[in-house]
Amino acid sequence: MKEINEVVERIVGRLNIHLRKINLNVDVYIRDLLSHDQLAQYYALYCISVHDSFGIECNRSSISGSYIQGRCVIDDSILYKTDVRGDELKNRGEVLHYKDLASPLFGDERIVIRNSFLHRTLIHNYSHVPEHPERFYILNTVSMDHANIHGSPMEGVFLDAFSTVDHTCCKASTVGAYAYVQSGELTDTRIEPGRIFLTDTDRFTFDYMHDAEILGRYVRAKPGAKPQGILVDLMESLKERFEPAFDAVGSCLAGSAPPGACVNPYSVLHGETHIGKNVLVAQRAYLEDSWLGKGANAQENCCIIHSHLDGFNVTAHGGKILYAHLDEKVFVGFNSFLRGLPDQPLRIGEGSIVMPHTIIDLQEPVAIPEDHLVWGYISNSRDLETHGISLSQLSDVEGTLEIGRMRFTGNGAAFTSAFRERIEHILDANGAYFDGVRNAGHAQKSRLACFYILQPYPYGPKEGLFPSIDIRS
Repeated sequence: MKEINEVVERIVGRLNIHLRKINLNVDVYIRDLLSHDQLAQYYALYCISVHDSFGIECNRSSISGSYIQGRCVIDDSILYKTDVRGDELKNRGEVLHYKDLASPLFGDERIVIRNSFLHRTLIHNYSHVPEHPERFYILNTVSMDHANIHGSPMEGVFLDAFSTVDHTCCKASTVGAYAYVQSGELTDTRIEPGRIFLTDTDRFTFDYMHDAEILGRYVRAKPGAKPQGILVDLMESLKERFEPAFDAVGSCLAGSAPPGACVNPYSVLHGETHIGKNVLVAQRAYLEDSWLGKGANAQENCCIIHSHLDGFNVTAHGGKILYAHLDEKVFVGFNSFLRGLPDQPLRIGEGSIVMPHTIIDLQEPVAIPEDHLVWGYISNSRDLETHGISLSQLSDVEGTLEIGRMRFTGNGAAFTSAFRERIEHILDANGAYFDGVRNAGHAQKSRLACFYILQPYPYGPKEGLFPSIDIRS
């Protein structure tokens, strides 16, 4: 393990320099997080598809237990059970449009991960950065359990457990546990645990802070210790269910799915679960005794148990849904936790939006009307009064709106429109509208994906590291 320890030293030293203004020492977070055995015992999976060009380069790195897709370069890094999703990489000749500007690609886009430690992290490459459209980079970054890096280049960043950075170019910053940020750019900034912050500087800002005591019941993280709380307990309780899926390697064709749908072989379907046409079930998703109607999706690290999704539903990365009935086109944001009552499920009406990092844990029956926005923490009808608003009311806002702990400023119609457009993009990209010929997306293309196993050194000074790898299409 001598060489892995050297890699860790370099990562810690480099990131601490980046975070010197914030005065955070990341060494205490990762020093004893992984045992030697863990890094040496797990293989990595590399996914390729006939629809895309592919390639992976890996040097002086460990990618133990990770799932990697697309064109990717990994140098001097440790990725442990991390998902790198590169199915939306841009290709040479495409043009990235940014507001009224255009940036053509002179080469194929690649994901570049260097000097970084990513622990059970989800990476999705859909990037909007016009300065370097050929490279989606994650440099000198440490990310903890169940964090999401979504279309967000990173340089010198620390992400705590269950945090999400979404479509934000992030530099020399920290994001606390269960915090969510979408701000375009983030530099020399500390985002507090439990803060939900979205801003489009010229149009709107949404800002909410979870109550620390309540949040601590669901997610709490301390340096040098594994995160704890209800969300962590749920994930731990399902670990054994995934072992059979990772005992073999194959193709998505092996998954039983109706026309146009795809069930990733590294997901788990348990009990009586229905999968409709054009449904996408991503890797590490868990479904039990649930119904997914036409065009619905369960993205990476989702958990859907004893629930019914009518169709065209989006359950974003890390979303948890238990004992709930969702009408059509309900959006459930990143790392949200929805739990109804076993005998009286949570009801969410058609077209409603559950903000990222929302906790709905019912103590009494609650029904969220159609076309509503909800956020924060909801356990009863009184909570819903201060953590929700109809989308039509929000669209009429021009200025400042304060409801409970939430503060909105700007143009409500612009906020609502942006969310609606993003939901439609997700459904379209995932193939929800596939008619058998047109509008193919990830669900249809992934049916032809296959996987290769990559193995680490099992012992000696390189124990846990992977050999240098260069695979090209």
